[in-house]
Amino acid sequence: MKDSSSVIFSSVDQVKLENKPHLMVNSADVQAMLDRYQFSEDARQILVKEKLLPLGLLSRLQAAYPQHSGLLETKPFLFKVASNYAGLDGFRRVCAILKENGIQLSQIKEREFYIEVYRFLATSHSLNSINWDSYATDSVYQLVLPQPGMIAAEPTAAYVSAASAEERARIVAEYTEKTNPHDGNQQLNKPWFENENGEVEFLEGSQHKYPQCQLVFDTSTQNCFSFCTYCFRHAQVRGDEDMFLQKDITQLHNYVKQHPEVSDLLITGGDGGFMPANRFEQYIRPIIEDPALGHIRNIRLGTRSLTFHPEMILSSKYDQMLELFDLLYENGIQMAWMAHFSTPRELLNPRTLAAIRRLKAHGVMLRSQSPIMNHISLFTDENGEVDVDKSAQSWIDLANILAMLGIGFHSMYAARPTGEHHYFAAPLADIERVFSKIYNALSSINRPSRHISMTISAGKLAILGTSVIDGEKCFALQFTEGRNMEWMNRVFHAKYDEQKNKIDLLLPFDTEKYFFEEELNEIETRLADVLRRRLA
Repeated sequence: MKDSSSVIFSSVDQVKLENKPHLMVNSADVQAMLDRYQFSEDARQILVKEKLLPLGLLSRLQAAYPQHSGLLETKPFLFKVASNYAGLDGFRRVCAILKENGIQLSQIKEREFYIEVYRFLATSHSLNSINWDSYATDSVYQLVLPQPGMIAAEPTAAYVSAASAEERARIVAEYTEKTNPHDGNQQLNKPWFENENGEVEFLEGSQHKYPQCQLVFDTSTQNCFSFCTYCFRHAQVRGDEDMFLQKDITQLHNYVKQHPEVSDLLITGGDGGFMPANRFEQYIRPIIEDPALGHIRNIRLGTRSLTFHPEMILSSKYDQMLELFDLLYENGIQMAWMAHFSTPRELLNPRTLAAIRRLKAHGVMLRSQSPIMNHISLFTDENGEVDVDKSAQSWIDLANILAMLGIGFHSMYAARPTGEHHYFAAPLADIERVFSKIYNALSSINRPSRHISMTISAGKLAILGTSVIDGEKCFALQFTEGRNMEWMNRVFHAKYDEQKNKIDLLLPFDTEKYFFEEELNEIETRLADVLRRRLA
């Protein structure tokens, strides 16, 4: 039998990159990648059959972005492939493995306080994506491992100095109550309807805030492959009492039948990638077959599996899900894979690249909703200020890599006011400067489809840029989604501020209130009243 790499790659092994022959990727390089990443025999056969790692693509990516790429790295991984590390025990195992390899993390108790409040979970793939030779400034390290300073100094000091496990548990419980897991009045978004018996049914695992899109927090998607340190869905992953949890799929279909304005179902969590194929089929089969659900045109899957666990897709066990994606495509329903890439490093490895190409071969439209977070995708200079040029260049590189892979750059969004917002947020003025540099540098088809997005109870707001009115500088704002969709038609202004890091801290430019505030209050009051009456 021929070597699998030669079967895949021999036809394009003559790729030449002028002036950069040392950055060519050849068949031997690919074989080394597969060995280093410990691809299973099943995955290797899939690569052969479906030609998922063409040398032309690998060579072009390596030549263009060697500073971000892990494709030609040869250093052995520290973490055993296909292992997961969960909770305090998992974190301590990670620390022990690092120590065995000469890496000693500091301030362990501070990090453990964060884990007790928010939880910890990491895959071997995410941990092996970190450049451990310079881990302190590595974006993926900041993304998956808790850092000193994430939680404010006073409660952290109390936890570290606590004399007993009972006292630490009390401090954790008290602080957990302050973490605001439902920013933007999310509980008001919980939909209800009257069934055929005239009884009121609440959808405990859904949100329906904007007319076209309904969020579904399915019972099967309440976990993640790795936990992001900036997570704004921590109520879901730690199992809070007020988490959203959709158990009854028929109930959701019955609700949607009464709401023809809904065109999109967004399956999220946790991580939508956790949904097994048989559960996914229960959602989509009636949408395909029942004319009363014909207004559903898009199924979105919100998942970071391409960053944290791409090997899931490179398995024959995933074929059943791919067949369902084919079925959607054949029936004119868009299957949109909503990924969350915020660093080029997340993409430039053989597992993720092959998984992306496998999904695309089955009619899946991939898009990236990208969080712009301090310490991860925003970088600071020696003075602690946002380094606009360095930050923007990383995003420009990311956008161009997404384009090379056929992934739509859907949007960039700022830190939501939940969790440890102070650690990940940056002044909106700095973010606007970074975004402007990104937008101006990219071709029109590679740009984000929206300006910087920020979520508040009223909807999603974008900073379009800055204006000067009567000699005074101000931010120009516009809704991209709203509790009243007519708000989207209006551009309005906020006073310019160099320090504010939340959109709802910005003051109206030339009025006492924003134009939508009174109507928003009426909408929220009405929703709250209806919920109280229906619950009674």
